Amino acid sequence: MVLPLDAKLLLGVSTIHRQGDGDTGPWLPRIDDLCRFVELVDHSGFDSIWLGDHISFPIPFLDPLLVLAQAAVASRRLTFGTGVYLLPLRHVGPVAKQVATLDHLTEGRLIFGVGVGGEFAKEYEVSGVPIAERGARLGEQIEALRALWTGQPASYAGRFYAFRDVPMLPAPRQPGGPPIWIGGRSDAALRRAGRLADGYYSYVVTPEMFEAALAKIAAAALGRPLRRFGTGHLLFTRIEDSYEEALDVAAQSLGKRYAMDFRKAAARYAGLGRPADVAAKIRAFHAVGVRHLVVDLVGPYERRQQQIERFAAEVMPLLHDLRSA
Repeated sequence: MVLPLDAKLLLGVSTIHRQGDGDTGPWLPRIDDLCRFVELVDHSGFDSIWLGDHISFPIPFLDPLLVLAQAAVASRRLTFGTGVYLLPLRHVGPVAKQVATLDHLTEGRLIFGVGVGGEFAKEYEVSGVPIAERGARLGEQIEALRALWTGQPASYAGRFYAFRDVPMLPAPRQPGGPPIWIGGRSDAALRRAGRLADGYYSYVVTPEMFEAALAKIAAAALGRPLRRFGTGHLLFTRIEDSYEEALDVAAQSLGKRYAMDFRKAAARYAGLGRPADVAAKIRAFHAVGVRHLVVDLVGPYERRQQQIERFAAEVMPLLHDLRSA
């Protein structure tokens, strides 16, 4: 099966609030900072903003659904996405209500990316969910979400979730609910994406790995009446005047974020260096099927505006042909 992909490349930015790498005092995110950042992303010509999700993480992390609800007030154009929301950490019923509400607050400009996580076991411990059940729970949750989003009394009977004749109004703004994209690199995650999802969202993969993942998804989707399948990738990105300088900044920033030595991973997976180097990396991902490329502009928070402005001025023009396809 050939997945029905769009031709055009869309560009997004990951993360709104982020603690400064050198901050030592209490972190106090501000509404004005959010508004200025969202407006900057919008006016710079990006297509979307995406937020990740963690309940427990080495650095401060805000709830993505709440932040996106506030961010939607600052832009009438951008698409908003979760990349990805760790759905098995929550009960499906309240999440169905929250995401349907967010779909209205964004006026239908929402992509619901979901995944299982698992790198930080304490998230599952504090949520009272056995970590070994996370994949099976996610599969049921996607089916249950779609039942609850029909606008009609919904019933579902599964191993982990069961309900009967539950009305949930209003239905989401987008018919059937926002597109559900699945993240992950395991074979189980890729099969799940092929069987259940409207799209696939990756990170920390090479273009070759992404191409192989899409082939597995397509095999699992065989027989599904798919009219459209979304594809996204989160690319750690740093623009500098040399590759080595960009690698140094990325390794330091990501090492702090994930509490580990990230230099080798940054060298393998990130888009680093001069604008032409970053554009070439993005083109490589587009060539294997990525249609929504989301840049995580790593480095000191205080220099993110400079990175966004430089990306817009020096990288975007090099991708014009892909964005106008």
